[in-house]
Amino acid sequence: MTSATSSRTLAHPSCDEIRLEGVLHALADPMRMCVVRELASDGGELACSRFDLPVTKSTSTHHFRVLRESGVIQQIYRGTAKMNRLRREDLEALFPGLLGSVLEAAERESRRLGES
Repeated sequence: MTSATSSRTLAHPSCDEIRLEGVLHALADPMRMCVVRELASDGGELACSRFDLPVTKSTSTHHFRVLRESGVIQQIYRGTAKMNRLRREDLEALFPGLLGSVLEAAERESRRLGES
């Protein structure tokens, strides 16, 4: 994994370091799936503070770290905000159709459970 060069630069796996089992593990958690769905819906960058997860701040930080370290999201600092974006292009190149299929299935499940 690429090392962080400062406390304001976060380590991200390169494309050849992203593994399917890591991506699937990251997407398997309901809180992380919520983050991914919101990022996919927005299509751009969202600050961590934009997400209203029903967990403590430290647990929220853990979820974002799992998503980043698995290669699902990229995080960068813009001023004091930590911004998040999906690594959609990288994931599509590595695992064609996976992210779209998972997002579609999550949407169907949400509708079925009356959560949308």
